[in-house]
Amino acid sequence: MAKHGKKYAEATKLIDSTKAYSPQEAIELAKKAAYTQFDETVELHLRMGVDPRDAEQQVRGVALLPHGLGKEVRVLVFAQGEAVRIAEAAGADSVGGDEFIKKIEGGWLDFDTAIATPDMMGKVGRLGKILGRRGLMPNPKSGTVVAANDLSRAIGEARQGRVEFRLDRSAIIHVPLGKVSFEDDKLMGNLTAVMEAVMKAKPAGAKGQYVKTASLATTMGPGIRLDLKPVLSLTSG
Repeated sequence: MAKHGKKYAEATKLIDSTKAYSPQEAIELAKKAAYTQFDETVELHLRMGVDPRDAEQQVRGVALLPHGLGKEVRVLVFAQGEAVRIAEAAGADSVGGDEFIKKIEGGWLDFDTAIATPDMMGKVGRLGKILGRRGLMPNPKSGTVVAANDLSRAIGEARQGRVEFRLDRSAIIHVPLGKVSFEDDKLMGNLTAVMEAVMKAKPAGAKGQYVKTASLATTMGPGIRLDLKPVLSLTSG
């Protein structure tokens, strides 16, 4: 088991492990507990009350973060014909077909989001094992398989701060909310957008308590337990 250093130990002293914090308190505390030299990411972790083995209880969706993620998002678009010109005009970093499929099969992964037009999915499908486990596989359900005339919107959303979330094998959802350097209200706005998306993604087959626990943490920092009631009541309205 990995041992934490002195700085981590000091950070844990700031947090009362017996307390459930309001979202505002947790954001302030997470920023105080961040101790590294780099601008850590603030992450939300949700333990869900669904069965990850049940196909009817899968939780998956997309959240558009109003204040972005605080990093440059590299966009790859699988396209051909007129769609190539549309994607390039919209600012995609990489656009093409067979040449990028071969590069990815050879180990190239210099992108953060992959988008594809429907006519490319027959070819892109063979990348499922490579891209799927990294959460990079284009998928209609996550809005990353789009018609050519919708590419500009999809690329713009990816640049803005579009995050995908899905249930893992432990029934947990992990979502980045932004950087420690963000102002508190921007992190709160992003948290609100994520919670709205997660609640909207509730599957019909879900039974009992949908969200069991929630916590915030920075990349290297300790977890901070959230008070569920105010978290579940977050809305942007």
